[in-house]
Amino acid sequence: MTTLFYRFISLNLWALLPAYWQKQVSRAYSRIYNKAFTRHIIKPYCRLNGLDSNYLSMFRPESGDNNYRSFQDFFTRKYIVPPQINSRYVWPCEGLLCDTGEVSQMPEINVKGDRRHIRTIFGSYGAEIPGDYHFTNVFLHNNNYHRIHSPVNGRAISSERISGELVLLRPWVYKTDPSLPAMRNERVNVMLMDDDNRPWYLSIVGGPAVGTIVLNKGFTAGARFSIGDEIGMFLLGSTCCMAAPVKSGTTRGSQVWMGSPYLEL
Repeated sequence: MTTLFYRFISLNLWALLPAYWQKQVSRAYSRIYNKAFTRHIIKPYCRLNGLDSNYLSMFRPESGDNNYRSFQDFFTRKYIVPPQINSRYVWPCEGLLCDTGEVSQMPEINVKGDRRHIRTIFGSYGAEIPGDYHFTNVFLHNNNYHRIHSPVNGRAISSERISGELVLLRPWVYKTDPSLPAMRNERVNVMLMDDDNRPWYLSIVGGPAVGTIVLNKGFTAGARFSIGDEIGMFLLGSTCCMAAPVKSGTTRGSQVWMGSPYLEL
């Protein structure tokens, strides 16, 4: 019943709105969560979503205050001590691995009558992604940590912002094509070059109520990134897609964690 409700809202109501109105509603929604009174919903929200005190104790407000100023302040929380990394490649974010496969083997998806390949997600980078690269799509639920980190040691090459819609992202609404929203929605794509001179492509995808996607000021061409360094964050939202030169052993439907081994079987 819940899936049918989300699908009806997403495809029959929200998705029919012009992108301009989707963004206006989302911006208004996100502004509310910046208000101080919204800090009062944090505790009931954590109880509802099973966020226990052990998990929450790992984070702090970005402001450095002892307490969160608003729900947005909670949503964009930071690690007090970043996870220890003991792997050559790691997951760049925390969430549900909802789609995965070799780039050349990924099926095309019907987007408003137009057949699109997952390369479309990566914008101007799409055509240059080798067919044997491995595609992953991690859905960040509302209760996940919403910052994106470098999956490798390397350097920043470039970034691009693609304007689009803000359709609902819930992967269980799009069971056969969970990456469809990433082809339609506004997103920021980045390209990294690892220490073996292999490009890695990330697409940070927005959704309803996402005020914006913010890249760190240090993300400039040529900037050095160590594995686990922060790249950017969501102000509410969303999804992170990646095209990588190595295959992950993690199965679709698994929960992944920022800093955990990308190649873990």
